[in-house]
Amino acid sequence: MSGAILGHTDLTADVDWTCDVCIVGSGAGGAVLAAGLAAKGLDVIVVEEGHHFTRKDFTLQESDALPAMYQERATRASADVAITVLQGRSVGGSTTVNWTTCFRTPQRILDHWAKVHGIEGLDLDPHFEAVESRLSIQEWPAAAANANNRVISDGCGKLGWEWKSLKRNVRGCANSGYCSVGCPVDGKQAMGITYLQDAVAAGARVLSNVRVERFEVEGKRVVAVRGRVMTPAAAEPDGAQIIIRPKIAVSSGGALNGPAMLLRSGLDAGGLVGRRTFIHPVVATLARYEAAVNPFWGAPQSIGSHQFFDRGDDKVGYFLEAAPLLPMLTAVAFPMFGAELNQAMGELPHLNALLALSVDGLLPEDDGGTVTLRADGRPSLDYPIRPFLKESFRHGTESMLKIQLASGCAEATTAHVSPLRVKSVEELSKLDEREYGAHRHAIFTAHQMGGCAMGKDPSKSVVDLEHRFRGVDNLFVVDGSVLPTSLGVNPSETIYGLAHRAVELVAAAV
Repeated sequence: MSGAILGHTDLTADVDWTCDVCIVGSGAGGAVLAAGLAAKGLDVIVVEEGHHFTRKDFTLQESDALPAMYQERATRASADVAITVLQGRSVGGSTTVNWTTCFRTPQRILDHWAKVHGIEGLDLDPHFEAVESRLSIQEWPAAAANANNRVISDGCGKLGWEWKSLKRNVRGCANSGYCSVGCPVDGKQAMGITYLQDAVAAGARVLSNVRVERFEVEGKRVVAVRGRVMTPAAAEPDGAQIIIRPKIAVSSGGALNGPAMLLRSGLDAGGLVGRRTFIHPVVATLARYEAAVNPFWGAPQSIGSHQFFDRGDDKVGYFLEAAPLLPMLTAVAFPMFGAELNQAMGELPHLNALLALSVDGLLPEDDGGTVTLRADGRPSLDYPIRPFLKESFRHGTESMLKIQLASGCAEATTAHVSPLRVKSVEELSKLDEREYGAHRHAIFTAHQMGGCAMGKDPSKSVVDLEHRFRGVDNLFVVDGSVLPTSLGVNPSETIYGLAHRAVELVAAAV
């Protein structure tokens, strides 16, 4: 069968197909892997729960995009509802709606993996070079940064702190700022217009609108991938039955859905699946400027700072980035209500938002969170906010306020339920009057990692160094769930690189 992207209107009757490789998930891991395997002449089927959107579908309206292209209609949260979980759901996964920021894996993280997790000799440089070429990953010029991002360079510059221009996977970018609701000009080099198109051109079939219920395992082999078609507006599958019988099965559903799918399949790797889930927990601050910032316009993230990435062996570090402020996301993200919310939205063109993303998973006592199953089979994320994270939140909040004040804001505010508003650095001591942690202030995650950790020790890892799921001979995991810690940088390029490396490993097993 020739390559194609099929959807619910095409899959109206039950199917029972065979193939060489069935990949569940079409995001950063699944798409790169599919393209590489299809290019080798293998019969590849990619199964994706989300809908296939193209630029003609991107209305640039949050009211359309958030419920359609995000997990659980953009309402996904931790089990205690303390952490907002932003995660894509479409052909291309989160790459369809991310902010395009790309980093190679920091050497500090690679060294930690080698020392603590036995992941030695992981040479990703040639794989990074390949995906950087294909996805046009390159530095966004500082001169082109919008005012929202220049807050970081201006503030860090005056404080004597490190900052740098960031790399983005764009080609022909219109600098519109609408990355989070789908690029209307295909400037963002997301998986749907790059690696998945490469895979289809080489003969791969991509099945959208299909929720995989489970891997069917007999002995030590996956014998079938079972799913159901669902219409885009449906909350549960309501269509034909899909059965794929592959020689090799691959879980690429991401760090929440992937472990949940494995657990639904009765695969828990001795209780390790879903454990050590990391999320770069995020805290934010807002600042108001007299001059217009227009934080909804321009490249979302083009300047960042790793001044506090490494705070020593006993502290959780964090990195600093700016956040675009589209109206709906801003209104729901910050704990503002009534007249306060009305005032803030009226001032939106004059606001800036900074983010401090904690680097979780590096301290010996930090084992992150856990993914389990809800009664309906969906993933449930339990992520406790431990004292070392609270300290990181406090430190990160102060750093962001210092940057905003140094850059000349009129007023800066925390994202506490009862926010602290400051106009001078002398007032920052009042931060000690606020509490930090769950339900004390807004906490977000847009980066989900871990849950199927890669490692050398079978008693501590779900997959081996070749991405093979321990105990199942023909099952691989290729996505962000294999990361044994968080990264301290946006994770997309690390996942691209690992998937590019995995092509040869999976192909050799067919």
